Amino acid sequence: MFKRFARPCLLALLGSLLLASTCAAQSVSPAPYTEGNQYVTLPGPHQRYSSAGKVEVVEVFSYGCIHCAHFAPIADKLRKELPAGVAFKLVPAPFSEQWLPFARAYYAANQLGVVDRTHRQLFTAKFDEHYPINSMDELADFYARQGVNRDEFLRIANSPEATAKLKADLALIQKWQVDGTPSIVIDGKYKVNNVQSMDELAAVALWLAKRELGNK
Repeated sequence: MFKRFARPCLLALLGSLLLASTCAAQSVSPAPYTEGNQYVTLPGPHQRYSSAGKVEVVEVFSYGCIHCAHFAPIADKLRKELPAGVAFKLVPAPFSEQWLPFARAYYAANQLGVVDRTHRQLFTAKFDEHYPINSMDELADFYARQGVNRDEFLRIANSPEATAKLKADLALIQKWQVDGTPSIVIDGKYKVNNVQSMDELAAVALWLAKRELGNK
């Protein structure tokens, strides 16, 4: 008796599963961004910025870049929208002799724990208020106005440790094939590529970060 009805029941079950999967497939929206267009997968082996377990969204930037200044408030919004399990990081790009002091300044500010309160203020002072902030001394003056010990700032910025960090970060930026700022790399694996606006740059980064987090 049971053998007689086993096959029809199995066929009915398979049919219902097939129908359910067809309906599910029809309800899935296409990916809003595509490989080779809004992002590219970097060649392996992939290298993250840190060994921490969270998915990384890394902005490669410079305080000497006006486009990074324009992106800063959008980056702040992106940082707040990232889900738990995703970390936002900054990496300064020493793409020229003129940008080297800005990279060293970031390392010093980061070690002194003042990046959160000085990051956007530095952009504002340089590009909106037109302070002459280009040299190491001028950067030290800016941080001194923010309550940072000037001598300590210069000591850290010009230290061998800062030089080693600068060289390591530049090598990683080159491995990521980043040649402009602002750029965003997700988990050392994906680079946001051809976007039409800074808002889209942030949107693609958020989408990739959520997808990478889901895959883990």
